[in-house]
Amino acid sequence: MNHITMKQLPDDERPYEKCLKCGAGVLSDAELLAVILRTGAKGMTSVELAREILSFPKPQPGLSGLYHLSASALCDIKGVGKVKAVQIQCITELSRRIAKSVASEGNTFTSAQAIADYYMEDFRHLQQERVFLLSFDTKGELLSEKTISVGTVNQSCVSPREIFLEALSCRAVYVILLHNHPSGNPQPSPEDRLLTMRVHESGKLLEIPLMDHIILGDRRYFSFREEGFIK
Repeated sequence: MNHITMKQLPDDERPYEKCLKCGAGVLSDAELLAVILRTGAKGMTSVELAREILSFPKPQPGLSGLYHLSASALCDIKGVGKVKAVQIQCITELSRRIAKSVASEGNTFTSAQAIADYYMEDFRHLQQERVFLLSFDTKGELLSEKTISVGTVNQSCVSPREIFLEALSCRAVYVILLHNHPSGNPQPSPEDRLLTMRVHESGKLLEIPLMDHIILGDRRYFSFREEGFIK
């Protein structure tokens, strides 16, 4: 059977023409990716190549799984070379920055929802837990953001001492802990609860209160303050 090229397809099946006529919203995930790739590979149209990329084994299916593919992993896909690997990595990074930019508009970090919205794209695709410290001044403005630990909470050396040394160094008035659950489920583990209690009690003694501990999942979050564990 002869291979059909993109030029041989009717206009309503070509992603460029569909986008021009009806807008990008009508394109499938594969068609959107095909527009970015511009060309296919030997024996494949750009749409067929895009489908191959989206179906390639990865931690998460579909478009979101592209966040987890390195350039070398992308190059393992038939038809993807260094140029296309860079194109894919750049589009995933651009999407992350757009989402973060939208979340930052008018964001004053006055609620757990606002903080979760701002950091969600940075954290929800990570494959390891990362404990992040946010330090604030008297006006509620962010003074510092720092990674305290990488790894699961029960395996990492997350100590109140390290947290409050950082808070004291930037003259913080209060702090908020933030960390992610790679599973996508933000419900706290017993280790999360123990860490929160230890930091909360230490903050009382040092008069630098822990205002919240927010756990980020996949587009979901858990706030210890909202749930009444921190008062």
